Amino acid sequence: MRVLYAIQGTGNGHLSRARAVIPVLQSKNIELDLLVSGVQADIELPYEVKYRFKGLGFIFGKSGGVDMWRTYLEANTSRLKKEINNLSIKDYDLVINDFEPISAWACKLSHISCVSFSHQAAVILEASPKPEAKDLVGKLILKNYAPSVKQFGLHFKSYGYQMYTPIIRGVIRQSIPVNKGHYTVYLPAYSDEKIINVLSNVPNVCWEVFSKHTKSNTTVSNIQITPVNNLAFVNSMVNAKGVLCGAGFETPAEALFLKKKLMVVPMKGQYEQQCNAAALKAMGVPVLKSFKEKYLYKIKDWIVSEELVNVDYPDQTDEIVDEIIEWALVEKVKKQVKDQFI
Repeated sequence: MRVLYAIQGTGNGHLSRARAVIPVLQSKNIELDLLVSGVQADIELPYEVKYRFKGLGFIFGKSGGVDMWRTYLEANTSRLKKEINNLSIKDYDLVINDFEPISAWACKLSHISCVSFSHQAAVILEASPKPEAKDLVGKLILKNYAPSVKQFGLHFKSYGYQMYTPIIRGVIRQSIPVNKGHYTVYLPAYSDEKIINVLSNVPNVCWEVFSKHTKSNTTVSNIQITPVNNLAFVNSMVNAKGVLCGAGFETPAEALFLKKKLMVVPMKGQYEQQCNAAALKAMGVPVLKSFKEKYLYKIKDWIVSEELVNVDYPDQTDEIVDEIIEWALVEKVKKQVKDQFI
């Protein structure tokens, strides 16, 4: 069986998860190729990637949301069409898609089954927590960005059938967490200046900030600013007292797994993160509406709190991959039987 594993490369979460999924896929009796599209990730895969596309992604801003103007400028329709048309999607028996649009639309246009194996596949389901404020456009984008015929979802909790708890990569799962007193910060939608302005009001805390907006290390009083680096970030989080981050999926899930105090700030205008924030809030994780000085009292309350959210995230990666492959084999047999009677 020839399998294409297509990964969204905008942001670091999808590629972090892929580091755990790819070795499991390679252990199966399949021919595996990898595809990555997107331009904003800071993490590289230590595996051969057959297809790299610019794809369609959202560009982080510096004020808590998506930079819509830069996103618009990067969204080259003719290039996207060319990338979709140039992908030899018919060469594959199975396409496993982690919210990656090029392969998903190539499958849809070629009437080939695309299996969604992603966090987004779980978020969009009705059973998953949603924010109080309706966002019909955000919901529409989430549903149609990378269309699929079958979904295997990942979420902070299992809210329904074929929905699983997070995949925790080996470097996190095998680590021994300790508390060295500092707090790890990752808020890529905010500028370094904005983060410093807020956190400088909490002077008795050591803040280790990882930034997408700098290329050099900087220290301002009790705040250390470091360019995003996978190993350095993992080391900081494993040894942290708490983690302050966006309401993405992988980083909050890893912080919970490590039994760290967690506080999240969902990106403005990002429906998926608003859904994540709703789920985390229901679990007991404190959520900031935005990263502003007027919410300093909540940050200070969180600092003095010792409350932790307990989770159980067993390693289900092998089990999920087996289910996906089994589903694909059954569908292949169904198609062969159907073709015999046409």
